[in-house]
Amino acid sequence: MNKENFLKNVFVKQLQQIRLDTQAVFGKMNVGQMIEHMSYAFQIASGKIVYENKQSEELTAKMYRFMMSDKPFKDNTPNPNLADEPLAVRFANIQDALDDLQEEINVFFQVFIEPDMRVENPFFGNLNREEQIQLLYKHALHHLRQFDALPRS
Repeated sequence: MNKENFLKNVFVKQLQQIRLDTQAVFGKMNVGQMIEHMSYAFQIASGKIVYENKQSEELTAKMYRFMMSDKPFKDNTPNPNLADEPLAVRFANIQDALDDLQEEINVFFQVFIEPDMRVENPFFGNLNREEQIQLLYKHALHHLRQFDALPRS
């Protein structure tokens, strides 16, 4: 599957298919929290939100190799930049959250025009366009799997 096309044109449509009351297969987030969480992920990728990488170069290199692999994120993968409990939702309804996510996706692809541009990720290193797309795609599939909403091939 073309990862860029998936992120631009398929991901939000897949999220729209998830019922609001769907229980997560793993994790603590509800559907709205997960959608807003993905908006944050795109904001990090576009450089709008900056977190310092506080881990060793060795760990960053190991995580980068994992990110570039086809291995999926494990269920309940911890994120030290997040609280133990999910953030309260910012949007009153799912459609507003989906609209915000689509806007952040659009911003990411507007920002990352140059293939050699780089934005620091707090876990995976200083990533170029292709690497950011790989990470966002892997992250998107992880959360679709969280709600049993992966696209059928």
